[in-house]
Amino acid sequence: MINRLINRKIRREFAKTMNFDEGEKPVIPSGDSKQSRLLYVHIPFCEKLCPYCSFNRVVLDETLCRDYFGALRKEVLLYKDNGYDFGGLYVGGGTPTIMMDELEKTLSLIRDCFRVREISVETNPNHLTETNIKILKMAGVNRLSVGVQSFDDGLLKAMERYEKYGSGQTIARRLKSTLGYFDTLNADMIFNFPTQTTDILNRDLDILTDIGIDQITYYPLMVSDSTRKMVEKSLGLVDYKQEEKFYHRIVERLIPSYRFSSAWCFAKKDANAMIDEYIVDYDEYAGLGSGSIGYLKGRCYANTFDIREYIYRLNNGQSPLMASRDFTPKDRARYDFLMKLFGSELDLALLKEKYGGKIFQYLGINILAFALAGGLRYSCGNLCLTARGRYYWVIMMREFFIAVNNFRDFARL
Repeated sequence: MINRLINRKIRREFAKTMNFDEGEKPVIPSGDSKQSRLLYVHIPFCEKLCPYCSFNRVVLDETLCRDYFGALRKEVLLYKDNGYDFGGLYVGGGTPTIMMDELEKTLSLIRDCFRVREISVETNPNHLTETNIKILKMAGVNRLSVGVQSFDDGLLKAMERYEKYGSGQTIARRLKSTLGYFDTLNADMIFNFPTQTTDILNRDLDILTDIGIDQITYYPLMVSDSTRKMVEKSLGLVDYKQEEKFYHRIVERLIPSYRFSSAWCFAKKDANAMIDEYIVDYDEYAGLGSGSIGYLKGRCYANTFDIREYIYRLNNGQSPLMASRDFTPKDRARYDFLMKLFGSELDLALLKEKYGGKIFQYLGINILAFALAGGLRYSCGNLCLTARGRYYWVIMMREFFIAVNNFRDFARL
């Protein structure tokens, strides 16, 4: 009952949050190097499109891809000229490693422009080659996140990943051979596929623990309005009846060998290693590339989703921004509440200082409601998630990302 109430309320709240302002021309706030921020760079090209994915992505066109990387490097310089510095870099997609020479040039420019201390790059299993690994190491990448989703051949075929990325056995072998080259090797997994069974989930967990992979991110299946029909056609009807059971099974199998980096990310070696949900570790982040979303100085903004328009604008000295929204102090506090607790705990003293002592005015009802529902506990000045609370936050983050995906669908129209 509580799960359904959270699901319904959060879905409405996030739908309202993703209504961006129209009319006024969006601009990037003036930069400064005082605060540690993250730079997100989006590469929207893939060799094959997965039916469940709502990110801004297209099938690879090599000429368009090279033009895109050239425009992207111009956008990097816009942020440098605007006074920004970044402590971390996350390159997502799409498939960032789809054109390694262009990625290498882009990473080199970013390292020349900013004082990045950690670099995370997403890739697919078929790109785990000796040449690619060497290039990424030389480029300063210390975390590689591999899109696996499942090792089950039936699911891989239904997702149309088997032919391109190999069987589950092949993917496991590639992961094992890559282990040790980077500070953190992460496997991106998905649970709650319509045809997934407990046995399939257990086999996936067996393989991951046998490999001894550094980090595992286990997302619940997140389906936007636009991808629902494709998912239902290829994978079956989506529902959440097994989601909680699957989640608790994952936790049971991975803890204590792994530690929580977030409610759905598990780290073996270092609980402080960079994670896919960079919005948890960084209060602010810039979004570069077509369809990227950023959050700077209380302003949430989005770049144009039209790849050719993105290239045109930057090649003609124009900003690629298409929309923005300024968050109120209450909006910002609620955003921090969601993101920081997703990382398991929230420092109340820091939040009080950030919001001038009004934190309970902004969040009192939220804190009380989740505490009464058994989702939060107080410890040494921090609000912490309970075992029950972790699943509540999985629900909320699932709905957050679905709302973002629905916004992406709207922006592409």
